[in-house]
Amino acid sequence: MKALLTGLLDWTDARFPLTKMWNEHLGQYYAPKNFNFWYYFGVIATIVLVIQLVTGIWLTMYYKPSATEAFASVEYIMREVPYGWLIRYMHSTGASFFFIAVYLHMFRALLYGSYKTPRELVWVFGMLIYLCLMAEAFFGYLLPWGQMSYWGAQVIISLFGALPFGIGEVLSEWIRGDFVVSDATLNRFFALHVAAIPLVLLGLVGAHILALHHENVGSNNPDGVEIKKQKGADGIPVDGIPFHPFYVVKDLMGITAMLFLFAVVVFFIPEFGGWFLESANFIPADPLQTPEHIVPVWYFTPYYAILRAIPHKLTGVIAMGAAVMILFVLPWLDTHPIKSIRYRSFLFKALIMTFAVTFVVLGYLGTQPATALFSEIGLRFGELYFAFFVVLWFYSKDERSPQTTYITFAVLLVAMLLVDAIRFDEAKSGLMLASAIAPLAYLVVFVLGPLATNLNVSKPVPARVTS
Repeated sequence: MKALLTGLLDWTDARFPLTKMWNEHLGQYYAPKNFNFWYYFGVIATIVLVIQLVTGIWLTMYYKPSATEAFASVEYIMREVPYGWLIRYMHSTGASFFFIAVYLHMFRALLYGSYKTPRELVWVFGMLIYLCLMAEAFFGYLLPWGQMSYWGAQVIISLFGALPFGIGEVLSEWIRGDFVVSDATLNRFFALHVAAIPLVLLGLVGAHILALHHENVGSNNPDGVEIKKQKGADGIPVDGIPFHPFYVVKDLMGITAMLFLFAVVVFFIPEFGGWFLESANFIPADPLQTPEHIVPVWYFTPYYAILRAIPHKLTGVIAMGAAVMILFVLPWLDTHPIKSIRYRSFLFKALIMTFAVTFVVLGYLGTQPATALFSEIGLRFGELYFAFFVVLWFYSKDERSPQTTYITFAVLLVAMLLVDAIRFDEAKSGLMLASAIAPLAYLVVFVLGPLATNLNVSKPVPARVTS
């Protein structure tokens, strides 16, 4: 039997580089020996992607992309198809788990500088995956044809109508395929959700992995030390270990833990208190009755909070788009030679943690009613969101001249004052003044702080990875 299998492998290798691919990406792919908890989320995202593809194919067998039959077909899947409820809940839960894994994967990149040289292209491919994932989630959100999905799609598509010179109206009509969200919209969203976007997504995932496994790149690590610069006489990195079997076994532990949590949600709390599945989406879409409180799914709400906080519609759309697109240029904003947060300054660590809190707070605000207070807080946290990228560039050097420091502070302060001057409302002047404390304190601490303290001094980086 062994001889037969060996012969089959040799026959395959003569026609297809199976063993070569195995060695390049698993057997002889040397990864740093000090991976930690944060390195689980890449493989977890991949597993969830597989779950989404498999469950999506199964749902497609029974779903009917018709405005008159879509909601009923989902109910049929839930009530009549054997284990249809399980497949549907796995798919809806998988969408949120996918974004959780991707957000934590991106946060790990921020922590350890995984977007820096030579991994800029890895980051760009990752961001393209993120954009595709958002498009995939948006197109899929309409398919149940429930109240929230219908009106959520109506609101999001209408945003394109804010574009000037008649472009917005034409673009909105083209996206809908009609003058309103209708059967034509549902059909094209279905086609994009089940065919076009998944194909692009799979291609980008492959490109992301290939770029990471390139001979001159490789995986980053919590120390930010390039292991390929320290090789033994055999040409193998002295601080590297083969991905298989070491990290395959470790990743299996992480996957097992994730699948356990996934099963708990699917079997016991599939709606997750309305965060994964909204109660309004269990009501058939009614174009004549608007839900009291229209909000997107939680993974869109940080950007939705930025959009909603700005009174001018076009400016809000531009700000929302910029909030996503600015992530693409992260490798060229943060050019500090030290990659890992372990050896960066105290102020840099505080900056990253503040950004994480800002993103979470924006996400929460995006789920709340658009009151004057929440809108004001959303705008201030939106300012902190964009200020982060300027300060990140500012921290690309441990030492900045006083002139550069004061100019950076002045530019950010003037920009914030200009925003307040444009949107000034005497009735809300007290609220505006009180809320201005947050961005002002942010600028004082993170921009002027390095002048008055030594809290922006980095630590020495070891020549080799630590355990």
